[in-house]
Amino acid sequence: MTDFTSHRAGSALGHSINKFADQGLKYSIVIVLGWIGAMKFTGYEAGAIEGLVASSPLTSWLYGILSLQATSNLIGTIEVATALALLLAPLHRSIAIVGAASAALTFAVTSSFLLSAPITEPSLGGFPAISVVPGQFLLKDLVLLAAAISLLGKALVREN
Repeated sequence: MTDFTSHRAGSALGHSINKFADQGLKYSIVIVLGWIGAMKFTGYEAGAIEGLVASSPLTSWLYGILSLQATSNLIGTIEVATALALLLAPLHRSIAIVGAASAALTFAVTSSFLLSAPITEPSLGGFPAISVVPGQFLLKDLVLLAAAISLLGKALVREN
């Protein structure tokens, strides 16, 4: 195989991998937001997020105007709507932008809980040792935030 042929084959493979990865990013975010968003409509999940939501200056005010379940329902509605917008993104660029921006905002807020929620594990000496829940649970949102920002960038440069 000549260098030119091998470069073309590698380039084609790279494009295929990138296309697969872009779809994987989008659909994994859709699954995470759709699934976890749907769970927000249960009392179990409403109780599970209470400490995180209450500890954050970005979200704690919600409990002053809504009940525990209504707050969870609102968050779930936003997450499910975001997942649907990402699913419908191929229909129009503006839907893709709204879905990706909403996902980025959602994961920015949940990543900020790392700064407001009690995440360190005292039995291990405190920081940098973080608890499984909520610390390690929230840590993954940094990756999801980066993935959502990547989708937003792609939506902004997309034509249509």
